[in-house]
Amino acid sequence: MLAAAESLAIGRGGVSLVSRATGMARQVVRQGVADLKEGAVLPEGRIRRPGGGRKRAVERDKTLKRDLERLVEPVTRGDPETPLRWTSKSVRKLAAELVRLGHRTNRQMVADLLHELGYSLQANRKTKEGASHPDRDAQFHHLNGKIKRWLRKGQPVISVDTKKKELIGDFKNSGRELRPKGDPEKVRVHDFIIPELGRANPYGVYDIGQNTGWVSVGIDHDTAEFAVETIRRWWVHMGQPTYPKATKLLITADAGGSNGARVRLWKTALQRLADQTDLAISVCHFPPGTSKWNKIEHRLFSIISQNWRGRPLLSYQVIVSLIAGTTTETGLLVHSELDDGIYPAGTKVSDEEIRQVNIRRDKFHGDWNYEILPRT
Repeated sequence: MLAAAESLAIGRGGVSLVSRATGMARQVVRQGVADLKEGAVLPEGRIRRPGGGRKRAVERDKTLKRDLERLVEPVTRGDPETPLRWTSKSVRKLAAELVRLGHRTNRQMVADLLHELGYSLQANRKTKEGASHPDRDAQFHHLNGKIKRWLRKGQPVISVDTKKKELIGDFKNSGRELRPKGDPEKVRVHDFIIPELGRANPYGVYDIGQNTGWVSVGIDHDTAEFAVETIRRWWVHMGQPTYPKATKLLITADAGGSNGARVRLWKTALQRLADQTDLAISVCHFPPGTSKWNKIEHRLFSIISQNWRGRPLLSYQVIVSLIAGTTTETGLLVHSELDDGIYPAGTKVSDEEIRQVNIRRDKFHGDWNYEILPRT
């Protein structure tokens, strides 16, 4: 009746709130409300003897909680051969399995017990990055300090990377967009490449100082030559007009991929770019396993993915147009164009060619931080 009085004071939804707060069943609270409305009065003293009332299931069934924990975490606490090892652990399935083991329970009881045991619904979270390099933090300090010095001097700083490769055609694209009710975009069930349409390789350049981007959509392999050609196009069409007095260029890139720290073709292609532009090109690589800190990932690529969510990428032109139409309230501008060049995979760089690269390595981690100077 006390719980009923509280629920009446709360008003709409009071029964549910009081039920959750006290653990009483809603039916009991509703009965108390009915008694109050009929004018019932609480009797003096206790109305139940000490220890009276129905015992909780876990008090009557000493193994119920233990068996429930074994089902929820079979790898660490139970039998790895349990039927629920490879199925989703919904409260209904857990309750059914406990009944099969001889327990008297139901899904509401299972849900309450899981809450008591500290379990809740959890999604996967990307946190594992593999082994952390001992100089990881020091490299971040080195990289950030260099970016600040370059920007103060008015020299261009860009972040580069390859976006996820995309199949061309009427394939499902993650996300949703507004359409007439009951009329979803119809796409293929299976994601098998259509040979005559192919696959797109978007490679991006993000200008950290100007909040602008350039994305070349390649039709061939994602190689170091393709990456450097994208940087060259950005410089000719966007970089040089923006920085007419620039003498240096700073590139921040991942440690792997087509622009990896150990890729010989990346360095020889940058040497040709330095010779053509007369720029001293400095490169700072992120430590292994830290690519998500690369600014192009969350300042450009993530925005592009939001812009084309729920839309099948039917052609190269559709991809180029969707990328070029990407903007943000902070003023992001993106240029995109198709690169129909051929970039063969597996190109070898000889020891003699790599010796001809005019490279100057930093004192700190010269494998991650280096400068390629024009040979003229």
